[in-house]
Amino acid sequence: MTEWRLPATFREQFAIERSLMRLALFEPDIPQNTGTLIRLGACLGVPVDIIEPTGFPWGDRALKRAGLDYWELADVTRHVSWEVYLAAHPATVCPATARLVLLTTKSAEPYTGFAFRPGDTLLVGRETAGVPPEVHAAANARLTIPMRPPARSLNVAVAAAMVLGEALRQTGPAQTDKSAQAQDGDKA
Repeated sequence: MTEWRLPATFREQFAIERSLMRLALFEPDIPQNTGTLIRLGACLGVPVDIIEPTGFPWGDRALKRAGLDYWELADVTRHVSWEVYLAAHPATVCPATARLVLLTTKSAEPYTGFAFRPGDTLLVGRETAGVPPEVHAAANARLTIPMRPPARSLNVAVAAAMVLGEALRQTGPAQTDKSAQAQDGDKA
């Protein structure tokens, strides 16, 4: 597995990419879903934050297989805990432009009626347990995907892709253009 290109700090990266939407995975426990979401982020130019611990070894074959040959394009930052992630989250730097938006089955607000902003971070929970109350409470917004009864939930990668697609549609210019500009700024 290749080494990740990590910024000196999460805050420094956000200063460069403050207009980028982000995707955060809270303690993911299925490597195939994590690899799929990293690949999604790579393809769309969306940085991905992994909030540990994960329910699998980081070098898991299923994780690598799901990401295919997109690892070089991926912008992944690993955080050792929720507390470390939260302390560095962009909302602590730019609360007017950065929000933590939780995708959850415990909300009545549909994602289709939400006004996304470019600096939002979409947060998904563990496939088996969602997120604990303190993570739920820390979110600036909580959104759900409306489903017909008795359906309860979608696969986390499917749900994240649906909502991320809508968020990027709403926020304007292609995320990939912004991501390329930020990377060019790193080289300057």
